[in-house]
Amino acid sequence: MNKSHGSTGPSDVQEITLRSPAELADALPYLMGFHPNDSVVMVALHGGRGRFGGRLRLGIPQEPEEWAPVAAQLARSLVTGSEKRDSRPDAIVVFLCQDPAEGETAPQAVERLRPLAQCLRTACGALDVPVLEALCISDGRYWSYCCPDGRCCPAEGNPLALPGTTVMAAAAAYAGIQVRGSLRELEAGLMPWRTVAAAEQERALDSAGADMVSRILDPDGRGEVAAAGPALARELMDRLGSTPAAGPGSTDDRDDGLLGPDEAAAVILGLQDRETRDRAAEWMEGAEAVNALRLWRALARRCVGPYVEHSAAPLALAGWVSWSSGDEAGARVALGLALRADPDYTFAQLLHQACNQGLDPETLRRCLRGERQLRDGHGAEDVSGRSGERCPPVAGTGQRPVRVPVQRQARRKAAERRPGEAPRPGSSTGRHRARDVRRRGRRGTGSTGSTGSSG
Repeated sequence: MNKSHGSTGPSDVQEITLRSPAELADALPYLMGFHPNDSVVMVALHGGRGRFGGRLRLGIPQEPEEWAPVAAQLARSLVTGSEKRDSRPDAIVVFLCQDPAEGETAPQAVERLRPLAQCLRTACGALDVPVLEALCISDGRYWSYCCPDGRCCPAEGNPLALPGTTVMAAAAAYAGIQVRGSLRELEAGLMPWRTVAAAEQERALDSAGADMVSRILDPDGRGEVAAAGPALARELMDRLGSTPAAGPGSTDDRDDGLLGPDEAAAVILGLQDRETRDRAAEWMEGAEAVNALRLWRALARRCVGPYVEHSAAPLALAGWVSWSSGDEAGARVALGLALRADPDYTFAQLLHQACNQGLDPETLRRCLRGERQLRDGHGAEDVSGRSGERCPPVAGTGQRPVRVPVQRQARRKAAERRPGEAPRPGSSTGRHRARDVRRRGRRGTGSTGSTGSSG
């Protein structure tokens, strides 16, 4: 099996040959960009020499009765996605990555997951694509579900190579490929707070939600809300940018201290409006992208308590900025969490699909630059070379997207309340009103080409 990628050295292509399960297990973090704990990973192989192609990852389903249907769906997704992107796979490699549960040994974990490995092998075989190897990685060791020879694949497993000691590690370092910790560690920097500060942030979200709903119901108020969101987000970006970034963990802690609860709440709720979110997506390049990513990460961590669903917007924006900046691993993590928060968030769905299919983000960047130029009163020549041309229709809809104002739908809901009735700050009703605004805001289609769908 070969892994080929661009190189900055004298050769345009560097080719690495992997000859054993040990080398496959060692290569996995470099293929993904992180250690994919608690995950099913499937990698497509092409050609007689087994060139690596598309890959997908999913958290291991907790219920064994889900394994067979999930395996069938994963196999179909990898095969059809590979056909669209490259060609039909000639084989597939499967990885099951999970450390032992409490009171369980690693060999017991391997046996517990064996039926899942068999479901995946059966599902791939039903599509006439064989599973060349199926490995389980647990507690620093690996096992093969395909090799019956105890001399090379003993029941106690084989230890993984020490980090940085293999040919794959050397080649990755030469090519500038980095492994940034485990999936769990990457997700931790995007997850909602579980500290004492979460209660104060939740109260700020309650209060901001009640205030925002009343302003949106005012014919003149919605315009003010729409304008205030991007302005405040820009102010917070500038504030973050004035403090240099450090390491991932320390930067997150520092950024959390630079945002006030009321400021964060106002931007979080403002991003539930598609137009505001689409404008925020334009901060995707250069210093703007660096500061925007720090802001979206910080806001995702503040979507606490009943506002977890609201994190889909900042997480999707974090995924978009990461993808636009060349960080595909970070993009997949953020977009996966966005879809976990709200599986129906189409903005994240489209970005996730495009990233996984290996599409070039420059097409979308041109679209967003054109939208920005049109709004600023300039022609959008960068979009297609024809001044004034707008972004293409949303992929898969066959029609040009149209915004549906939140105000129109909010008024209908307002008619159901008694005159003068309004949600109280801090009440559960206030939370429901804020959530209603968000859900109404995603029912239409968006406006920024393939990213501007509802969601």
